Amino acid sequence: METGPSGRVGAAPPIGEQVTALMVHYRTPDLLRVAVESFYGQCPDLPMLVFDNGSLGSPEGEASRTLFDELESRFAPLLRIERHPRNLFHGPALDLALRERIDTPYAFILDSDTRTLRPGFLPAMVERLEADERHYAIGVAEQVNERGFKQAGGMRILLTPYLLLRTALYPRFAPIVHHGQPTLFHFRDAQRQGYVLLDFPIESYIEHEWRGTASRFGYRLGWRGRIDYLLNRMGL
Repeated sequence: METGPSGRVGAAPPIGEQVTALMVHYRTPDLLRVAVESFYGQCPDLPMLVFDNGSLGSPEGEASRTLFDELESRFAPLLRIERHPRNLFHGPALDLALRERIDTPYAFILDSDTRTLRPGFLPAMVERLEADERHYAIGVAEQVNERGFKQAGGMRILLTPYLLLRTALYPRFAPIVHHGQPTLFHFRDAQRQGYVLLDFPIESYIEHEWRGTASRFGYRLGWRGRIDYLLNRMGL
């Protein structure tokens, strides 16, 4: 039995009724297979939405289509794969899914170049968020400057490869965007409104390849990304 923020006492609902995993995929079916299979190996009762960013029209399209059909069959009815016709990019795809596709109280964002190693992290993360209604999100914290580059003493954000947030609160803040640090403006806004970001040792539960997709296709940030990089190098 546990007491929630409202003061009511009762058993916590099953984790599968509280959390939906959200993964954005782009043209890396080999990585996606590992990410989904390893996740369900440790979290077999959780719904998951994979938002595909236009892979079916790419050179990897046939391999992606075959894998999507296989995974949906194996992990039905928990797994849904949304085949979007074009590449919205990682941040905007997360934003659309969080606003319109997730109906559980919590969303667990997980990158498609990850391998889940052991269970138990989601109940622990939910418990910490529920300790205070101002706790908004939990994951790996990092300090960055206003352009999103690491800086000691800078603004606190959570990294996107593996983080849990309160779904209903998400639309109150600036969207997650197409950026080298997609959560930069979102978490800045959340903290300005008085919400708290919590740190959690998720790396001991989930292995992240880092740049698994970006190493093949880049970030495609355009001129804004190049300007941010140059100005950061200049200390501006």
